[in-house]
Amino acid sequence: MESHTEKILITGALGQIGTELTNRLVEIHGADNVVASGLDRWQKGITAAGHYERMDVTNTQLVRQVIKDYDITTVYHLASLLSGTSEKQPIFAWKLNLEPLLHFCEMAKEGLIQKIFWPSSIAVFGKGIPKENVEQDVVLNPTTVYGISKMAGEKWCEYYFDKHGVDVRSIRYPGLISWKTPAGGGTTDYAVEIFYEAIEEGKYTSFISENTGMPMLYMDDAINATLKLMEAPKENLTVRSSYNLGGMSFTPKELAEEIKKEIPEFEIDYKPDFRQAIADSWPASIDDSVAKKDWGLSYDFGISEMTKDMIKNLKVKLAKN
Repeated sequence: MESHTEKILITGALGQIGTELTNRLVEIHGADNVVASGLDRWQKGITAAGHYERMDVTNTQLVRQVIKDYDITTVYHLASLLSGTSEKQPIFAWKLNLEPLLHFCEMAKEGLIQKIFWPSSIAVFGKGIPKENVEQDVVLNPTTVYGISKMAGEKWCEYYFDKHGVDVRSIRYPGLISWKTPAGGGTTDYAVEIFYEAIEEGKYTSFISENTGMPMLYMDDAINATLKLMEAPKENLTVRSSYNLGGMSFTPKELAEEIKKEIPEFEIDYKPDFRQAIADSWPASIDDSVAKKDWGLSYDFGISEMTKDMIKNLKVKLAKN
């Protein structure tokens, strides 16, 4: 682990990834060395971080001031508009998903910060790419606003490393599944919603068709992978765009069958919406062997382990509400 002198800023700290990543960073570095930021007003218990800044990441002057005020060394820049929502607000999505990243890279170029984490996505893949076992180096051909912005961001990361030595690191996240925080407008959200509905209603209507396979990752594995990448020696990294992350691949039908093992009365039907076309443009499985070789990527959860853990923890959570 890195020393406690590291000062960390997390943007999008109240989101699906941000909430859990913040908790882990506090465990590692101590609450006083972690600054969370988001759009919500501060209230007690809003975050585990020792400091909270209500901050719009497109306000470059404010962001720069926060970095100076807290002597920030590392930024986890998670704030973004996800795939489903981006399709409805393309201009805003482009601005939010790209411009703040460039400003963080500029600040790193100036020496204000030392290291940046920025999440990419399997949305960068698209037409003409094999559906199965997509390799690290393929031609990116996204067909969605979200994917286009992530592809551009990857190239900017690579550019700033090649031209200016900026240490920016990235992962292409697949769909993320968590019981702690709700999803936020993504195409893979069905894989979170289905558990809530299974427990509370005993049935679910999926907006993705039954045999559409997509790569997924349990949040515990996503956080572990993120931290492992950020702790890796700089010289070990051979990818400066974004690393493939595969996780597990399954269809809504396969997930429903796993849920029925725990909740036998569960029923599912299918009414695909606009997100089906997005899902169809994505791969069904990912080759993440480069990440395994470069920085030791590994997973603890498959579909069975994830399903059991989700249902166990969600039952407790929902019983308290």
